Amino acid sequence: MWRRLAGLLLFFAAATAALWLLSARLSAGQARRPLRFPSDLEELRELAEALRDYERQHRGAALALFCAAYLYKQSFAIPGSSLLNVLAGALFGPWTGLVLCSALTSVGATFCYLLSGTFGKQFVIYYFPDKVALLQRKVEENRSCLFFFLLFLRLFPMTPNWFLNLSAPILNIPVAQFFFSVLIGLAPYNFICVQTGAILSQITSLDAIFSWDTLLKLLAMAVAALIPGTLIKKYSKKHLKLDEDKHAQLLNGKKSL
Repeated sequence: MWRRLAGLLLFFAAATAALWLLSARLSAGQARRPLRFPSDLEELRELAEALRDYERQHRGAALALFCAAYLYKQSFAIPGSSLLNVLAGALFGPWTGLVLCSALTSVGATFCYLLSGTFGKQFVIYYFPDKVALLQRKVEENRSCLFFFLLFLRLFPMTPNWFLNLSAPILNIPVAQFFFSVLIGLAPYNFICVQTGAILSQITSLDAIFSWDTLLKLLAMAVAALIPGTLIKKYSKKHLKLDEDKHAQLLNGKKSL
């Protein structure tokens, strides 16, 4: 067990060092401010401005750093991918950003799946035995339509996405089904975040927020994001065994009173 932990820590240290070296090289090239993960919208706006000029001249390097940072966060289940989705919309535009984030989300989650399967199974079971047992039972109950159950979990999360990524290899979920369930199931969420970033990058004043153009874009985002969820919800009522109210609180780390 401790050998697995040592292996995971070594892998994490190597990935961190590689990301730092790539970031330091980019920082030296644009020499404005140190590059770090944004923690709020203000830092996100500053980072977007710092990268935008550099991205025009060195698109490949900026793209490589963004992909590396995104995969790093996803692979090690580090919170904050939503801000990177918003940054993608600001840097690469709404549609390129959406394709990029959807691909990176799927690949990064699959890396997390593989890391958990290689190094972390025993730790997940040891620290979250009740959650794993409950999720295992729900997976087995819906094994005949597993892919749609996975889509449901992504669109209407009974459990956090990071925990589903970590526990998937324990639940014997095939990696191909896992990959495509992330790609499709998180597309609406990625769409909203990326579109938000694209809109924010074009807003220069408070008046622009309440313009008809911005309001119509926000309305279109809401409608487009609701369509997949509505279809999956309708399918789930007919074909999936869920008992959402009974188990959602436990899977989300809350106990019912």
